Amino acid sequence: MKPGSPKMDNMVDSLNNAYQEFVVAAANVLEAKEVSGAQKTAATDAALENFKQRWELFRVACDQAEEFVESVKQRIGSECLVDEATGSLAGKPGQAATTGLPPISAVRLEQMSKAVRWLVIELQHGSGTGASHSHPPPPFDARFSEDAAQ
Repeated sequence: MKPGSPKMDNMVDSLNNAYQEFVVAAANVLEAKEVSGAQKTAATDAALENFKQRWELFRVACDQAEEFVESVKQRIGSECLVDEATGSLAGKPGQAATTGLPPISAVRLEQMSKAVRWLVIELQHGSGTGASHSHPPPPFDARFSEDAAQ
């Protein structure tokens, strides 16, 4: 997600608006309490109800922003993993090579990812031994033939 993207701008605007409305509602509660001499009145009840609504809306906006940030973090992490594994960063100026390992192809990275997911599923189901496989994993080609061509 690039800075200034419409989705990010909308998220920031939504969060900012919810915060501003929450602050105004809090100020209205204080003002209503002062006007009523700290007595419970219809105006203080209305101000408190509005404050509670604005608080909930602000919390929802915060939760949405947090979900958005998490999704962007996951996407960036995935993109960095693919770049690292396929060697895409090596050719960019100002980027130092991080390892002496040759890059692998995106196809090979996908194969390895599927193999890892399969192993995780097997471990979650408690087999882990490999003896009771009802669906064998995809073949694991250790030759990396497509990587040698890069």
